[in-house]
Amino acid sequence: MLYMFAFDKVGIVVGDLYFVDPEPLKGQESPEHGVRLELRVVEQGTLVDSVYAAYPITVGRPVWRADFLESVDGRPGSFDRTHHHPVFTGWDPGDRVFVRELSADPLGWLGERLADLDGLLKTAGFPADTAGPADAEELRRAAPEIVDATRRLLDRVRAGELGNPPEGRPPAPVEGQLQALVRSGWL
Repeated sequence: MLYMFAFDKVGIVVGDLYFVDPEPLKGQESPEHGVRLELRVVEQGTLVDSVYAAYPITVGRPVWRADFLESVDGRPGSFDRTHHHPVFTGWDPGDRVFVRELSADPLGWLGERLADLDGLLKTAGFPADTAGPADAEELRRAAPEIVDATRRLLDRVRAGELGNPPEGRPPAPVEGQLQALVRSGWL
């Protein structure tokens, strides 16, 4: 499931996720599931046909990401893999950044971050004009709705409805099987 909240020049995408890290940190070898939220650059295109036509909308480069993840074999509600990526290089995220406050109160932490678009852009190395003139205020206004959508998705992941391995995929790899899955194209 994927939600999108688009403003003038930036937007938020949030969806469920099942993830097997091909290069996990020590102690984080098991699969993860949860919710991924990204601040993205968006662009509204020009009319293609008549004045009645829909505008093309492009969801572009990621600016910032928060991953509300837990180990699949762990305790629901632990947020044991929850982290964020304050910087991207092109489409690739920087290192995972684990923050105690993020794991202690993930949705409260998220609301605070969404209220500071200027800070997110600055930390990510994006110029302030990446966002439209009203984007920061509109994002602040939408923050409770975005946090609520994130909460609902997390509830559905914990209920087993979302955040599951894709259909037709083998069960999560155990040590030694990861390279075989990569070679076979599963990962």
